[in-house]
Amino acid sequence: MIVAKGIRVHLRPNVYRGIKRKGYRVPTPIQRKTMPLILAGIDVVAMARTGSGKTAAFLLPMLEKLKQHLPQSGVRALILSPTRDLALQTLKFTKELGRFTDLKISLLVGGDSMENQFEELAQNPDIIIATPGRLMHHLSEIDDMSLKTVEYVVFDEADSLFGMGFAEQLHQILTQLSENRQTLLFSATLPSALAEFAKAGLRDPQLVRLDVDLKISPDLKTMFFTLRQEEKYAALIYLIREHISSDQQTLIFVSTKHHVEFLNVLFKEDGIEPSVCYGDMDQDARKIHISRFRARKTMLLIVTDVAARGIDIPLLDNVINWDFPPKPKIFVHRVGRAARAGRTGTAFSFVTSEDMPYVLDLHLFLSKPIRAAPTEEEVLQDLDGVMDKIDQVVANGETVYGRFPQTVLDLVSDRVREIIDSSAELTALQKACTNAFLLYTKTKPLPAKESIKRVKDLPREGLHPIFINSLGGGELMALAFSERLKAFRPKQTILEAEGEAAKSKNFQGPSQWVDEVDSEITSKEKEKKVVRGSKRKAKSFKDEEYFISSIPTNHHSEAGLSVRGNEGFGSNRLENAVLDLVADDGQGLQKQKNVYHWDKRNKKYIKLNNGDRVTASGKHPRLGYTRSGKKGRTGKSLLKEQIMAETLRNPQASQGGKKQRSVPNANMRSEIKDLEQVRKERQRKADRISYMKNKGSKSKKFGKNGKRGKSKK
Repeated sequence: MIVAKGIRVHLRPNVYRGIKRKGYRVPTPIQRKTMPLILAGIDVVAMARTGSGKTAAFLLPMLEKLKQHLPQSGVRALILSPTRDLALQTLKFTKELGRFTDLKISLLVGGDSMENQFEELAQNPDIIIATPGRLMHHLSEIDDMSLKTVEYVVFDEADSLFGMGFAEQLHQILTQLSENRQTLLFSATLPSALAEFAKAGLRDPQLVRLDVDLKISPDLKTMFFTLRQEEKYAALIYLIREHISSDQQTLIFVSTKHHVEFLNVLFKEDGIEPSVCYGDMDQDARKIHISRFRARKTMLLIVTDVAARGIDIPLLDNVINWDFPPKPKIFVHRVGRAARAGRTGTAFSFVTSEDMPYVLDLHLFLSKPIRAAPTEEEVLQDLDGVMDKIDQVVANGETVYGRFPQTVLDLVSDRVREIIDSSAELTALQKACTNAFLLYTKTKPLPAKESIKRVKDLPREGLHPIFINSLGGGELMALAFSERLKAFRPKQTILEAEGEAAKSKNFQGPSQWVDEVDSEITSKEKEKKVVRGSKRKAKSFKDEEYFISSIPTNHHSEAGLSVRGNEGFGSNRLENAVLDLVADDGQGLQKQKNVYHWDKRNKKYIKLNNGDRVTASGKHPRLGYTRSGKKGRTGKSLLKEQIMAETLRNPQASQGGKKQRSVPNANMRSEIKDLEQVRKERQRKADRISYMKNKGSKSKKFGKNGKRGKSKK
C-alpha cells in the first residue's frame, strides 16, 4: 500500500512481492505524486531528473492495471524509449518487477533480428518496449499488426525522443492508437515542441514537476562579472587558477560544441586536464569523459545545455556560465546542480554588455534586487565601510555585479594569445568558434524590451568585491585613475587646448596641461557623477512634481511579489513548464533559425509547424485550412469581405469619389490566381508569340535598307 496526498494505493500481492524482491521500502517523491494519478486513469506529464525513480513510477501502475496475460487481447501496453540501451534497461527492470506475473513482454529495437521479433509478436505479448524507428518498421511490414488494442502508452525520456528527431514517427504512432488509451509522458525538460505534442496527444494531462527547485538554494553564492567577449578566455583561466580550489569540481557551460573543443585544447596547452561533453559527441567518448569526471580524475567538465540535459552529474562545488543563458529557467537549471544536499556552492557568470538585459530578466524572474559594485574611488575613500556595506547587501539577498581587474586580464590575455598563436589547431578552432557564436546570437531568444531600456540607466560598476582584497592600494589607485580618464570628456581637442595655452604667458609646457586636465576631471566628478550610456533626454511635457504615472516607479522590484509571481515554478500548466534549449551545433542552430518564415503577402513572420507554414491563428497563409483540416477563410476572401464592408459604410468610395477606403493591404497584389487571370495570362503569351512570328515573316520581305526588294526576271 502506498499513501500519497491522502490517497491510499493498494497493489496486488504479486506486484507487491516484486517490489519487496527488488529491495524497495519507501517510494520516491515522483512515485508518490504520479502513481495515484496513473492508477486513477489520468493522463500525466511528469518532469523529474535522471535517477529519481521515473521508470518504476510508470511500470508499477502498468503491472497493476494489466493484471495477467490475455492471449486474445493483443498488445495492451506500449513503452517508447529513445535509445536501444534505455529500452534494454527498461526491459530488465520490467522483468524484475513483474517476476511474479505471467505478463509477456516483447522488445523491438534496432540491431536485433527481425525474424526473432516477428516470432515474439506472434505470441501475442501484453507489453511492447520499443524504439520509434523499429516500431514503425514492424507496422509497415506486418499487415495485421494493430495498436488499437493498446490501453497504456508511455513516452519515456520524451525530450530525448524529440531531440533525436523522432517527432514525425511519434505523430504517426499517435494516429494508430486508440482514443480511449491512457498516455503518460516522462521527461527531464519540456521543450515547446514537446508541450505541443502533449496538448495534442494527451487528454487534459496533469503536470507533475520535480525538475527544478522552487528557488535557487540559499547556500549558493552568485557572482556576476562584466567583461568583453574577447576577455572571457583569460578570465576563465584566471578564475580557475586563482579563485577555485584544486579539490573542487566545476561545471562550465558554453554556447556551442566548437567552444567546448576550443576550451578543451586551450586548457590542455595550459596544463589543465578537463572532461568534455556536447550534443553529437560519440557515445563511447561521452561515457569515458563523464566517468572520469564522476571518479574525480578530472575536476573540470565543459558542457553545453543540450549535453547537460541528459547526463547524471554528481554533486558539484561550482558552476561557471561562460556564456550567459538567454532564459532565467535555463540559469536556474544550470546552477541548481550545485549547493545540493546541504552543501555550499558558487555560480560564476560572465556578463558582456549584450548580456546585461538577460541579467535583469533573471533578477525580475527571481524577484531579487541587483546593484552595481562601488567604484574604486569610493573604495579608496572608505575601504572598511564599503566592504561592510557590501556584506550587508549580500546578506539581504541582493546581487552585486562588478568588473574584472583590467591589469590581471591584460597579463593573462597575453599568455592566452601566445598559446593560440603557437597552435595551428587553436587558430582553426577560433575561427569556427567565431562563426558559431554569430549564429548562436541570431537564434537565441531576445530579452524583454523593458530590460533593454533599463540597461541604459544602469550606473557604471566598479571592481567586483572578491578582487578588492587581492589588489594593493597602488593598483586600486591606478584603476581609479584609469576609470576617471575613461569618463572624462574634454570640451576642446588637444590641439585647441595647446593653442590657447601657448598664447598664455604663464604656459610652462605639456606637464601643466596634464595637471589642468587632472584637476578638471576631479572637479567634474564632484559636480556630477558620470553615468555610463546616458544620453541627453528630450524635454518632456510632464511636470514631474505633479504628474502621476499609471505605472509605479518601483514596478520592477514589486513584480516578483505579486500573487502570480512564482507562477513559472508553482503552476501546473504546461505553458509555464516549457524550456527550450539553444542548440550547440551548426545544424541545430540553423534549424532553430528557420523556425520562423517571412510571409511576403502578410508582411510578417509566421511560425513553422512541422515543416508547414502556419499562422498564429492556426491557418495556412495561402490555402486557408486550419490545423484540424477544415476549410478556413483565405486571405483573398477576407480582403473581399473588408472591401464590401467598407463599401457599405462609404458608398462614395466605390463610385470613384475622392475619398479613399482605408482597407488594410488593399494595394497588395494577391498571390492566388483565379481561372480568369490564368486565361488572360495564357492569352497574352499566345498573342506575344504570334506577334513575334508575324514580325519575323515581315522582315524577310524587306531588304537590308528597309525597302521592298524587286524580283529578278
